[in-house]
Amino acid sequence: ENAKVCAFLSTPSVYFSLPKKSELRTNSKVFDLDKRFKKDPGFVEYDFNKPDEIPKEIHGKFDYVVIDPPFITEEVLTLYAKAAKLLLQEEGKILISTLVENAATVKKLYGGMPCKFQPSIPKLVYQYNFYTN
Repeated sequence: ENAKVCAFLSTPSVYFSLPKKSELRTNSKVFDLDKRFKKDPGFVEYDFNKPDEIPKEIHGKFDYVVIDPPFITEEVLTLYAKAAKLLLQEEGKILISTLVENAATVKKLYGGMPCKFQPSIPKLVYQYNFYTN
């Protein structure tokens, strides 16, 4: 099933890759701290350290959340999990990128399992996976 209303947490490049007039982009929001994106109607100022500051009127409004945390600690993954739970509709889906070593934490916090697709970024010291619930 395809997403219809998506929250892009710290993933502006994914959000802005969507065609401007597409239904998905029109219905979705990009959550980021970078105010350069402020002019976009889908922009929501978002500090991952403060998930409780996400506006209440958009809680439970998204059927999909895409997450690419800037840091790979359990503390940060926990903060993003809290934001995702606030934003997701019941039965909503999550796609998160993080290190292979974080698989157990992702399963615990998000119910996430590794996707078959594995990105390959040869020059990085750590390798990443995508996980979804």
